[in-house]
Amino acid sequence: MRILLATDAWEPQVNGVVRTLTRVVAELRAMGDQVEVVSPDQFPTFPLPTYPEIKLAIGAYEKVQERFKTFEPEAIHIATEGPIGLAARRICLEWKLPFTTSYHTRFPEYVSARLPLPLAAGYAYMRWFHKPSGRLMVATQSMCEELTGHGFHNISLWSRGVDTAIFHPRRANEPDLFADLAHPVWLYVGRVAVEKNIEAFLELDLPGTKVLVGDGPQRAELTTKYPEAKFCGAKFGNELAAHYACADVFVFPSLTDTFGLVILEAWAAGTPVAAFPAPGPIDMIPGSGVGVLAASQTGGLKEACLDALKIDRSKVRGYAEQFSWRACAEDFRRFLQPYPEPEKSRFWRRLRRLARLRRGPRPAA
Repeated sequence: MRILLATDAWEPQVNGVVRTLTRVVAELRAMGDQVEVVSPDQFPTFPLPTYPEIKLAIGAYEKVQERFKTFEPEAIHIATEGPIGLAARRICLEWKLPFTTSYHTRFPEYVSARLPLPLAAGYAYMRWFHKPSGRLMVATQSMCEELTGHGFHNISLWSRGVDTAIFHPRRANEPDLFADLAHPVWLYVGRVAVEKNIEAFLELDLPGTKVLVGDGPQRAELTTKYPEAKFCGAKFGNELAAHYACADVFVFPSLTDTFGLVILEAWAAGTPVAAFPAPGPIDMIPGSGVGVLAASQTGGLKEACLDALKIDRSKVRGYAEQFSWRACAEDFRRFLQPYPEPEKSRFWRRLRRLARLRRGPRPAA
């Protein structure tokens, strides 16, 4: 299948959305599909206000339209609601092409955390954006239910995977990165930004050391405010995996994520998790035996951390092994809305014919 993926989130951005999309694209290509990615690195961009690491495409519509014509996709997926996503959505509606979308970020909550805008305005925009989608893919059952309550339709559950080769428990011949720190070591991995609710973690009265891996707009402020915490900056690959494996408990304080890939990475490294009961944790942790939820979204995280410390680490890795990127990609492919074969062929032939008519007859030799 020829699959066109339109996304405003792509490398070199570092976040769960990018990790999900890049891994799914790699798996699809390994299964024999042709995947065309339309992403911000292919356009002039400007930084997103308050979030400069995210670059937004400028003048995307005509260039995205040309990519459609050149690639002639059989299925189209729009992953994000930014300029590239908007351009692809407009083209699909103008040309009557079926498409699917996905909901990776709790955008209304994210905006409200940074700007004085009501949640209702954010959800009105998101409903408008996703309404024409043939299928809206979301990562957890709780997000399915939440979005249904906000008036979204055509929702399907699309889970995630983890690379269990890179992320693994610390082996006997591997150093303990935190040997010089007071234990227990409580680890946070992710963007250091206000919407991640990191201060709820940093404010906890816990024994040992709090370690934060990641970068973002709030890092300088939090480093100054919490000098007793260790801020390591962004880590990748084997170095990131080692930080997970050497921690005693992974703490996930976010209330705005839709899944939390970092939870799976911590589990794959054999590290138990403590989190608030928000989408993602509330879907994965109950009944797992490898994590603990706080009593509410406003309290109980300290108790959850201390209880997670008692979990037998030998059981944690096994739980993560059920989450496969291949299964994630197979579900994604199954949820796509491909153009029916006879109609698809006629459509692209007609589009090429119209393009030739607009260009006019070729000059005589």
